[in-house]
Amino acid sequence: MEIVLQIISWVLISIGAFALICGAVGVIRFPDIYTRMHAASITDTLGSASILLALIFQSGASLVSAKLALIIIFIFVTSPTSSFSLVHAALSSGVEPDLEHDLRDQHPKEQNKSQTEN
Repeated sequence: MEIVLQIISWVLISIGAFALICGAVGVIRFPDIYTRMHAASITDTLGSASILLALIFQSGASLVSAKLALIIIFIFVTSPTSSFSLVHAALSSGVEPDLEHDLRDQHPKEQNKSQTEN
């Protein structure tokens, strides 16, 4: 049974690490604050929750597990709220989305469809 808990924990840690790395790449690669915050908030919540869940499996049934579960609940509440607040502040201060990099204009199916309509 111990080996099964170890495997589950390492799978969850790997999923969390992969999600956090993808979020970091998204923050670096995306063009504006809105898409960057989307990448950061989604992957931050998933990554930290899966790593904390792996730690719950590692600690067993104890007070530590209860505290880690409370941290997961706290993260699920505060991470989307803080991301919304930051994006709302950016929108209220007049930061426009960067539509210069809109890939819908470069999609081959859309180009073919617009050419057949003309």
